[in-house]
Amino acid sequence: MDPEWNDSQPIYRQIRDRVVAMILDGLLKEGDPLPSVRNVATESRVNPLTVLKAYQQLTDEGLVEKRRGLGMFVNTGARDLLLAAERERFLTDQWPEIFATIQRLGLAGDLLGKPDKPTGKG
Repeated sequence: MDPEWNDSQPIYRQIRDRVVAMILDGLLKEGDPLPSVRNVATESRVNPLTVLKAYQQLTDEGLVEKRRGLGMFVNTGARDLLLAAERERFLTDQWPEIFATIQRLGLAGDLLGKPDKPTGKG
């Protein structure tokens, strides 16, 4: 994991988001182990408790499970759960603004392969 952090959100949340991205991108599949808390903490130069907090959040969300003595593993259906949540978030939070911009700039026809308004060329 990249040790670069931004100040916009807590580090544990950024670690959580990176694991989520790895699941969505297929780098971590159902049943795969998560990198160990110790390894992530060392590579990312953060306190192991920070990594543990991120992993606990993933557990609370039902995306990973803790296997005593073995570590943390991606749950069955985690990717599907994440995709559904990400789609919903996109459609409610981002798409309305994107769609409004498309309309405002007159790009709707361009996206469909036809101009919105006649060009007057003929």
